[in-house]
Amino acid sequence: MFNFNIVSSWIHGLLTGVMPEWAAILIESIVVALVIITLYAIFAILLIYMERKICAFFQCRLGPMRVGPYGTIQVLSDVLKMMTKEVINLRQTDHFLHNMAPFLVVTASMVTFACLPWNAGAQIIDFNVGVFFFLAISSLGVVGILLAGWSSNNKYSLIGAMRSGAQIISYELSIGMTMLTMICLTGTMSFSEICAQQATEGWNIFRGHLPAVIAFLIYLVAGNAECNRGPFDLPESESELTAGYHTEYSGMHFGYYYLAEYLNLFICAGMASTIFLGGWAPLHIAGLDGFNMVMDYIPGAVWFIGKTFFVVFLLMWLRWTFPRLRIDQILSLEWKYLVPISMINLILMALIVSFGLHF
Repeated sequence: MFNFNIVSSWIHGLLTGVMPEWAAILIESIVVALVIITLYAIFAILLIYMERKICAFFQCRLGPMRVGPYGTIQVLSDVLKMMTKEVINLRQTDHFLHNMAPFLVVTASMVTFACLPWNAGAQIIDFNVGVFFFLAISSLGVVGILLAGWSSNNKYSLIGAMRSGAQIISYELSIGMTMLTMICLTGTMSFSEICAQQATEGWNIFRGHLPAVIAFLIYLVAGNAECNRGPFDLPESESELTAGYHTEYSGMHFGYYYLAEYLNLFICAGMASTIFLGGWAPLHIAGLDGFNMVMDYIPGAVWFIGKTFFVVFLLMWLRWTFPRLRIDQILSLEWKYLVPISMINLILMALIVSFGLHF
């Protein structure tokens, strides 16, 4: 597998040869920020188009077909329309908090997006406590949602924000314990080390036996709830709360929430592929050396993006299959079922690792 550390080290050496190190680091930071923003926008457009087409498929429709071939330019036209819409400032809102909330949500989403390991050596943020950092930063998004509901001075927005806060904070426990289960298996919290380990020893979902499969299924359910997507989209239930916590937003302020929702879906799927499905690590089957050699020729970024979109499809399948749950059903599912199962599953994984029963 190609390691991007070679390229980054060569670029850093080239820049430091013609300018001071602080200037080289500044230029590298600007380039990396531009890459993050570009990828953020591109994947948001792809996911919106994918959502519309998959939704249409499940409902026996065609989806967008008019703007561009098979509706491929429909999302771009929608983005252009949203960017030209006026941002309306309401008189009874807390203007500072109301304007700050969407930026807080999209900033938390963008920082967690930077944690994804795209390839060997192609990870922007990589700490030895990467999982802990990811969980901490992703928790900031709920602050922006609560601020949006509170500052809007609208009872529907406030109810939607409180529902969203209760739901996200609750399901963070299940996500944290499923990740802790995989940390118990791998023995590290660094995403790069987790992927490198799976490249040599096999994907975690196969190495960890039944507890890894259970953790993966719980992560899919809790991740869907964490992203406020159906059947857990009660904070945005149009039939009773208009649009939920972003009812009073317009223009690009609403667009930031829309953007963050789809990128959070991609981030959730990317973490699932990293923790359970090997990340950028190719598929290897013991004894099939020829097959493994062919798999190694596929770039790691292709593996990562392919696995991520596979998980995205599973999450979209989940959304368009089940009806919306009530708030008591959502919280009962988490506290009465997923949390106890996750705790027992963590203990079971600890026993498997202690007795060396994993592959």
